[in-house]
Amino acid sequence: MTQTIKKNLNDYAWARWTAMVLIALMMLFAHMFVDVISPIKELIQVQRGWTSDIFGTYAGSEYLLNVWGFLIVAGIILDKMGLRFTGELSASIMIVGAAIKFYAVSNAFIGSGLETWLNSWWTAMPASAKLASFGFMIFGCGAEMAGITASKAMAKWFEGKEMALAMGLEMALTRVSVFVIFTISPRLAGIGGANPSVVRPVAFCAALLVIGLLCYSIFCVMDKKLDNQTGKGTTADPEEEFKFSDIGKIFSSKLFWIVAMLCVLYYSAIFPFQKFAANMLQSNLGLTATMASDIFRWFPIGAACVTPFLGWYLDRRGKGATMLILGALLMIVCHLIFALVLPAVPSKVIAYSAIVLLGVSFSLVPAALWPSVPKIMDKRFLGSAYSLIFWVQNFGLSFTPMLIGWALEKTNPGVAEQIAAGVEGVSYNYTVPMLLFAGLGVLALLFALYLKADDRKSGYGLELPNIK
Repeated sequence: MTQTIKKNLNDYAWARWTAMVLIALMMLFAHMFVDVISPIKELIQVQRGWTSDIFGTYAGSEYLLNVWGFLIVAGIILDKMGLRFTGELSASIMIVGAAIKFYAVSNAFIGSGLETWLNSWWTAMPASAKLASFGFMIFGCGAEMAGITASKAMAKWFEGKEMALAMGLEMALTRVSVFVIFTISPRLAGIGGANPSVVRPVAFCAALLVIGLLCYSIFCVMDKKLDNQTGKGTTADPEEEFKFSDIGKIFSSKLFWIVAMLCVLYYSAIFPFQKFAANMLQSNLGLTATMASDIFRWFPIGAACVTPFLGWYLDRRGKGATMLILGALLMIVCHLIFALVLPAVPSKVIAYSAIVLLGVSFSLVPAALWPSVPKIMDKRFLGSAYSLIFWVQNFGLSFTPMLIGWALEKTNPGVAEQIAAGVEGVSYNYTVPMLLFAGLGVLALLFALYLKADDRKSGYGLELPNIK
């Protein structure tokens, strides 16, 4: 007698990969908004008076509220309320923050009563930067909440299947945001034309966030059907419910702290670098903002091409801890090239090569890091584990841009004033900031080496394949 095997929705390849694409689109649009101003740093410096240290404060503001505890709350919300509620909430928060940031850089803000009031205190920072930073803080809460929600959603839909490949492809699609935004932002701004403006690219990316919310809403329909099939939508196992005491269990895990420190050090040398990368290339190679952005936009291409293969390899062969070490080594080499080689030999070939190689590094570490978390954390509080790792990461992402902006101004006295005054041929020297990024890479490498040694001793399974 033949027995019919009942399949759940995520057992169908088309369904789980459609879910991955919908989640990735929301994250793609979020990452585009994150870097929308990065390619036009000099333009906003001229039009709104943002110096490098002010730009660094703005860049770091995205993570400030997360540092002060919001991400922990976000993880609890995720584990208590589920993927659907948390994802749609995070997308909505991003839209609110984006709207505030758009108004801050818009022409309507100039001369308004709000601008006058904001300019009446802390006069060292322009009103537009203050309000944009506030909006970016709100957006950052939604973006980081969306990040941990996406990670848990992928773990749920691809459990026991192609998890590393799926997470790798999701990250690859997300990383394409750098190529897209560094291509279109200077052109939407009209750099090189008669009437350049910082407003147009911000408005365009804010509109994409609305589309991202719609994509996630479609995923929610699919996720509800999956829960109904598995019975999770109607019944709850008390043993599977999140408990506040679980936070203590997470913090008491030595492996959690190793992964968290590796994460914060590595990502602090990547995401803050993206904020300054175009201007660094512009300064070292003597290019326009558009030309410099056209070089840096190739950063994610190496990641987009390599990440799916890395995910496939991790699923079937493993070696995740080894990939973390290799990724950290490549990042150190690239930042040292930007710090020491490119200023001495201003070659576009060297710049392109280092940018693509950095993209390969950026595929090695995330592809190995995030699929490892479900191996070391109980599924019940996986959302909180992701959120706490992101929380630790946000300390670095918040304060590193401020450090880089401060270092840039201190090592280049008078340059900001000359650029604002329109003096030709003036540029920043980025040697010290790039050495700081390389230093973060060295520390990340040390944690990666320790992680591999500890895995060999304790048998966490980080070097083992994901598919069982």
